[in-house]
Amino acid sequence: MKIIQKKLPNGLRIVMAPQADAATATVLVLVGTGSKYETKKESGLSHFLEHMYFKGTTIRPSARIISEALDNLGAVSNAFTSHEYTGYYAKGNPAHVDTFIDILGDIYMNSTFPEKEIEKEKGVIIEEINMYEDMPQHKVWDTLFPLMYGDQPVAWPVIGNKENVLSFTRKDFLKYQKEHYTASNTVVVVAGSFDVAVVQQSIKKAFAALSKEKPKAAKKVSDKQTEPKSGVFKKTTDQMHIALSFRSIPFNHSDGAAVSLLSTILGGGMSSRLFLHLREELGAAYYVRAEQDPFLDHGMFTITAGIDKNRYEEIMKSIVAILKEIKDTKVPAEELKKVKEYTLGMMRLGLESSDSIAGFYGTQILLKGEYKTPEQLTKEYMKVTADDIQRVAKKIFVSKHTNLAVVGSIEKESGINDLLKSL
Repeated sequence: MKIIQKKLPNGLRIVMAPQADAATATVLVLVGTGSKYETKKESGLSHFLEHMYFKGTTIRPSARIISEALDNLGAVSNAFTSHEYTGYYAKGNPAHVDTFIDILGDIYMNSTFPEKEIEKEKGVIIEEINMYEDMPQHKVWDTLFPLMYGDQPVAWPVIGNKENVLSFTRKDFLKYQKEHYTASNTVVVVAGSFDVAVVQQSIKKAFAALSKEKPKAAKKVSDKQTEPKSGVFKKTTDQMHIALSFRSIPFNHSDGAAVSLLSTILGGGMSSRLFLHLREELGAAYYVRAEQDPFLDHGMFTITAGIDKNRYEEIMKSIVAILKEIKDTKVPAEELKKVKEYTLGMMRLGLESSDSIAGFYGTQILLKGEYKTPEQLTKEYMKVTADDIQRVAKKIFVSKHTNLAVVGSIEKESGINDLLKSL
């Protein structure tokens, strides 16, 4: 696949990934802002603004008109907000790709943020907050981030808090939009089946008037820790949810492939070490995962699981023992070969659709200005040795960088910090 990159005179970046035989086409608009770019009073504003982009424009003056325009094309459309970027997309019949660009360009450039719609949407987001509060698998992350990062933007929930949501005004949205939704901070990605020349002209037409202002930067994350921490959100649940997290490497680090394979060894797939032990041997968990989350200036390596609440200490001891083992003993050659094949297989499967291809290339270019192809990443993974795995494990799994968040009806908390100090 040949990736084509262009830049408009105003600084907007265009990324095109044409596939002549693709069954769909996706248009994805990415902007380099999210919850990490907010002040305390703005916490939740990035996410709320994302909602408001579908509430009416100067051309399509209501949410119904926008949604019907997309539904009439048989398109899947949505938006999302993360810590470091926000995205808007439409996916469907390649014959409609120019209309997808026109609609997304319209909401991106011409949204009016009606005050009446802002007030109605406050109720929607409050209910979204309530929904997440009732989901312990989500709540454990909201418990982990403040424990790990204290009172700074990365620790605040992306969705914000109820007090802020109720306080936001149209003026707040316009100010934030002006500070962040600029041409140089935006990437428009098109993947799938389409005519490159036609698409390029359509994007130029839709986004040519985008502001040339320099976007507001995020504050650098303070990523220091000197001793293990644990925090509990007490909630009556049938299952206890844990998140054991360590300070790790940032986005685009040279050890990225090694740490990714380390996460697969521990919690990727049904033959991973944690899955086999906690679920298959102990019968004490349904889900267990290990994942590396790289941000621009910091990283997190996190093990999550839903466990038998009556076997909390037994399970924590088992997890710590598995982490010690991978630090002390090199991964056998057969296991390393398996996890490489699994990781590369998951990457290939994840790039089967036009929307995943758009996200794969678009986020890389947005965050670092360049991209690695699947072929380049494959070479990086294949070069990783057992020594590399052991080295990064020793670097990451250290007691002073350990953070344990728990959600559930826990009765006994003593001894866990001592256990974490033993790493």
